[in-house]
Amino acid sequence: MKSRWTPSTVLLAAVAFAFGCSPHQGSAASASASLEKHPSVSDKAEPPKRVTNRPGNKMGRVYIAMYHHIRSGRGPMFRTVKQFRADLEFYYKLGFRPVLASEYIANKMPLPPGASPIVMTFDDSNPSQIQLKKDGSVDPKSAVGIWMAFAKEHPDFPVHGTFFSLPDSMWGNPAQKEQKIKILRDLGSEIGNHTVNHPFLNRLSDKRVEYELGRCTEMLEDLGIEPPDLVAVPYGVYPKNSGLLKGFKFHGKKITFAGVFRADGPPARSPEDPQFNKLRIPRMTATKGAGTVIDRMKRIAKGDYPPYVQP
Repeated sequence: MKSRWTPSTVLLAAVAFAFGCSPHQGSAASASASLEKHPSVSDKAEPPKRVTNRPGNKMGRVYIAMYHHIRSGRGPMFRTVKQFRADLEFYYKLGFRPVLASEYIANKMPLPPGASPIVMTFDDSNPSQIQLKKDGSVDPKSAVGIWMAFAKEHPDFPVHGTFFSLPDSMWGNPAQKEQKIKILRDLGSEIGNHTVNHPFLNRLSDKRVEYELGRCTEMLEDLGIEPPDLVAVPYGVYPKNSGLLKGFKFHGKKITFAGVFRADGPPARSPEDPQFNKLRIPRMTATKGAGTVIDRMKRIAKGDYPPYVQP
């Protein structure tokens, strides 16, 4: 009597035994499917490498940079094209990676291990922040164009910024307003409230403060920005009645803010810090000199304001 164990049945039996069933349970196809569900170690994605050797520190400070003009000019509100490009390189080499203001406030910062967050904010809707060429592409000499080129070289430093805008003058040409908004949002950036007319809020009545903030919210919503619940108070000046920033009714609708940003101060507290106050978040001017974001970062090695570090 001839043996029924041909080479093919021996192979099938071996595969079946390896997966805990008899040679009569299932087929070679099902065994092959089982093998596909058990990839080799070499097929598994490697864990991300640490950006820095800094130990994890979720109670560390969050560095928030404040930009206005990206062009030549006098004073701390101006940063040239060359200087802005150098800033991005400086942040990157120091292990900082961009997060949105909303991600910081919500304590949902998508950071690789060893990285520290930097919140890049831009005030006043100045034209040098984003400009378009005749063909509709982003001007490479505008802040967004410079950042896009940098992100192409460094994909882990994407164009994720927070733009506190004046809705009547959004980056110059009114006809391009919606196109620029789309570009920013497609890149992963967000747009916040900076009032309608950029006044000193402490000089206004409560009703006028409500108009400046409430009307700006309405205008941003009309442009499809949802939710426009981040605000940077002009000049860093709060209204006399700071309680308005906790919420008020405007045209029958409740206006509230997820976060309110100042225009001065040290590195901000971690969202996990018990003293974190979402209605008084400090920012630092992005230029050279004492107390600026670059100055503070240079002092990290000395132990000043140790940054938040993703474990």
